[in-house]
Amino acid sequence: MARIISCFNQKGGVGKTTTAVNLAAMVAKTGKRTLLFDFDPQANATSGVGVDKKDSRLYDLLINKSNLEEALIETEYKNLFLIPADNRLAGLEVELALMEGWERILKDALAPIKDKFEYIIIDAPPSLGILSMLSLIASDSILIPIQSEYYALEGVSELYSTYNKIKKKLNPDLEIEGVLLTMYDSRTNLSKSVKTEAENFFKDKVYKTTIPRNIKVAESPSFGKPVVYYDWLSSGAIAYKKLAREFLKRGEKR
Repeated sequence: MARIISCFNQKGGVGKTTTAVNLAAMVAKTGKRTLLFDFDPQANATSGVGVDKKDSRLYDLLINKSNLEEALIETEYKNLFLIPADNRLAGLEVELALMEGWERILKDALAPIKDKFEYIIIDAPPSLGILSMLSLIASDSILIPIQSEYYALEGVSELYSTYNKIKKKLNPDLEIEGVLLTMYDSRTNLSKSVKTEAENFFKDKVYKTTIPRNIKVAESPSFGKPVVYYDWLSSGAIAYKKLAREFLKRGEKR
């Protein structure tokens, strides 16, 4: 049965989608059957693996409480499957607000397909709205990317508060999978300082692996490819390979 992980930070521009796409692709490449679930209305994870968001039926399936298996797409990448997003998801919050039991709609929709995968990685929206709440309610854990910059830890306490509220009231089994430092530059004191602060706050949940700024990581989405397929030897691809190994090793200890 799949472990469901939401890649989430309410602050945009932290490498959330990049991490969801590349971690999913690399975990799949190791032989683990993996589902990348694009739950962000911007649909960048969808285009990031070369799929047209027009192919999505996600909105209709959730509204009608249908089986999400109908939304599954097998990507061109080994063991990697996708549930694509579309921009209609932005209107889903209004629809859901009027639904009884809305908080379980995603969890229930994922239940029938959990046994088809080893990992389901959700690219959650960069907000603290209903869609993000649904992602966290449906997940076993949350992976938090943090940009290595001066304002990086701003909002982390709010995010942590939201996590605790959902854990207490709606998903008592929700864990923090890990905290990932992105756009990291080991040459600067700033990056080192952010890493230290993150470790003080999240302790051993902070991954030893960091993701550097890398032009290949920035370019690869425009070609519809995860960086590990775009340029296998780039520093970005190497970092995500290391992250996948660390991620899987932690999972083995669970």
